[in-house]
Formats: sequence, C-alpha cells, structure tokens
Amino acid sequence: MTALIETIDTPDGPFTALVDDRQRVLASGWTADREVVLGRLRAAARPAEARDGTVEAMEAVRAYYAGDVTAIDDVAVHQVGTVGQLAGWRALRSIAPGAPLTYTEFAIALGSPRAVRAAASICARNAPALFVPCHRVLRTGGALGGFAWGLDVKRSLLDRERGERGELVFPRTT
Repeated sequence: MTALIETIDTPDGPFTALVDDRQRVLASGWTADREVVLGRLRAAARPAEARDGTVEAMEAVRAYYAGDVTAIDDVAVHQVGTVGQLAGWRALRSIAPGAPLTYTEFAIALGSPRAVRAAASICARNAPALFVPCHRVLRTGGALGGFAWGLDVKRSLLDRERGERGELVFPRTT
C-alpha cells in the first residue's frame, strides 16, 4: 500500500497525518518527523511507501484549530488492533469535547471497570491522534496523565475544547 503524508503548522506545532489510498487516517501527531508518525504503527500495518501529498483530513485539523472542535469527528480513520483495542478506539471517538473521562470511567465505559491499565494502554497505542481523541482521558482528579505528544499539547487541546463555557468539565468522581 502507498500512503500519503502531509505536515501543516498549528498553534501546537507541526502536525503530520498519514493516510491510506482511501484517505483514512492511519497515524498522526504533532511532529514534522514522518518517521515518528510511521513509528506509531505496528510494523505489519505500515505502508510500503509514504509519499508527500494532500491529506484531506488536514481541512478538519484547520477547522478544529479555527474553533470547530467537532470538525475532527467524522474524519475516517483506519486502525489495526485487537477486538478490545478497536472497541476502545471507537469509544474514544464518543467522548465529547470539553467533557473528558478519567481512565477509570473509560474502563467502565468499555465494560471492564477493573481494567484501568488496559484502558490506559488503549490510549497509549492510539495512532491517529486528534481524530481519535485519546487526549480526552485524564487521571482521577483531573491530572493530565500521559500523552505521546507531550502534556503541553494535551493541555492546549483540552483548553481549546473548553469552548464558550470558560471552564473545563472535569471528570465525575467514581
């Protein structure tokens, strides 16, 4: 498979997205280093070739940064993983902007309240960052936790998604 890759500038730094021949996002993140983006994919899922080109999903990224934080919601992604990972990645896309969950709440939403580490692993293995918004999962009490692209980017995304309410709706206590 030949893939297209494109980098654009955002307020959080360069953002690169890799798409397949159907324009589905395979991997993305805040870097200009294409090897870092390719490295987010399992070896078996990496395209044989990645060439520079127009990535349609970048229009949604531009709209997101212009204030339409729901612009990323309908961007097609393609992820390869276990049944549990695929369910988790689908669930991440249902977390509303400005209403993050804790890792515990995310585990509960996945039907496995004790599998908090597995829920965190689903977030950590998420390749199409932003489009599958793993940044919307926090530690209990609202601490940011981890993020592959850095806590400053995670904080910026959450602040941006705060919207006109002027405050972040922190997770409910469990």
